[in-house]
Amino acid sequence: MLKRRLNEMFSRRGTADMWNDPAPVREELFSIERLEEHAESLAEAQTVTDWPRKVLPLAARLDNNAHHLLAAYRASASAVEAGQEVVPAAEWLLDNYHVVEEQVWEIRSDLPPGYYKQLPKLADGPFAGYPRVFGIAWAFVAHTDSHFTTEALRSFLRAYQRVQPLTIGELWAVAITLRIVLIENLRRLSDQIVRAHDLRARANELADRLLGVNGKKPESLIDVLGPLEREPLSDTLAAQLARRFRDPDPKVAPIQAWLDNWLGQHNTSVEEAVRHNQQRQGASNVTVQNVVTSMRLISNTDWSELFESISLVDDRLNAGSSFRAMDFATRNLYRSAIEVLARNSRFGELEVAEKAIAKAEAARDKEDDERTWDPGYYLISGGRQVFEQEIDFHPPLRSRICRLGLRLGIRGYVGTIVAVTFLMVLGVIALSWNSVASLWYLPLMIVLGWFPIMDTVVFLVNQFTIHLYNPTRLPALALRDG
Repeated sequence: MLKRRLNEMFSRRGTADMWNDPAPVREELFSIERLEEHAESLAEAQTVTDWPRKVLPLAARLDNNAHHLLAAYRASASAVEAGQEVVPAAEWLLDNYHVVEEQVWEIRSDLPPGYYKQLPKLADGPFAGYPRVFGIAWAFVAHTDSHFTTEALRSFLRAYQRVQPLTIGELWAVAITLRIVLIENLRRLSDQIVRAHDLRARANELADRLLGVNGKKPESLIDVLGPLEREPLSDTLAAQLARRFRDPDPKVAPIQAWLDNWLGQHNTSVEEAVRHNQQRQGASNVTVQNVVTSMRLISNTDWSELFESISLVDDRLNAGSSFRAMDFATRNLYRSAIEVLARNSRFGELEVAEKAIAKAEAARDKEDDERTWDPGYYLISGGRQVFEQEIDFHPPLRSRICRLGLRLGIRGYVGTIVAVTFLMVLGVIALSWNSVASLWYLPLMIVLGWFPIMDTVVFLVNQFTIHLYNPTRLPALALRDG
């Protein structure tokens, strides 16, 4: 049922491509209770796949949205400078465009190319191929009319996870994904604002031709308004024409009659066109205001606190150990270890956490070493190797290289430098072999070239080592009470 509703959301205007749908990201407004029910239904409907289809990268869509928003900002600014009337939604965009720019910059800086590749992808539906968290964020924005509150988001994600748990990476991605969806919504609203402004300008141009302003001769009704009968009806255009010709002057009576007849052919009236146009403007004004306000609130939200209040892994570690007593950096070490172990084994993150807690509880009855009583001993300390074997963990290539380097120690470091230097010297000799006048010059070339080449190799090996190995934090307690 919900899958059908999601597909209808994007296909009702004749396109299956959500990026080509100009409609704002706006659906029925839900209360907190209804939002929780929708989250549970969404969790049941969404399925993930290990082989997602190829889709347009979100970073590319973000760049396109930023381009459209800048164009809309400049169009609105030009209209204001020309003394033209703009709607309140355009005024909001003009007054708060710096907020939009900050959001786009933050998304770009916080969205590394490989970040979303690690997140579970949707198998079907309108968001097939995109991260599951993107579909979740879209649903939240659509059913809150872009009005963000931490309470609503916490309730929504908690309800979703009552049916289907989210990964640690997905929960961290919620903030940036909400920003992406809000930017998408603002782009659609700004396009709507620009189109409406162009339609009002066209209506004014038609009215000027009929009235003969600026000393020009009035043109005939059929020549000016006749072409409209062959075009799709536009409430915005009709409402602006009605506004221009609401004067009781007998001269405009034929024009008013033509408008009534034109709208009647489309089973509507002047009053309905004006009302629909006002309703659309009012809804756009509210949504633009909500988008800008939500952007500010998202930037001011403590996402670390929000994350830990909705993470099921945190809930389990808090219940089964002294996890909460540790500082944030240490808790993050635990979570990162669980992510890596789950990603490269056949168990999920919650299962890995459960197994680490079970080993710690079992150690309380068998081991005298109190370090083994904490799940962290098996996640980031001495019990990691045995724990990896128990969950059938397969280290990725980078981890294998790191572990090999740690086992070799200084011998591996020096040996790598000597081996690479030797290979590079041999390469230089091979390249210059034909130009050497005598073999007696070869030993001299080796002696003179060895140390400069070694300096280069030392620099390269050091850079590689810095890139390969991350600094290791020592676990620590928070000591909140001193």
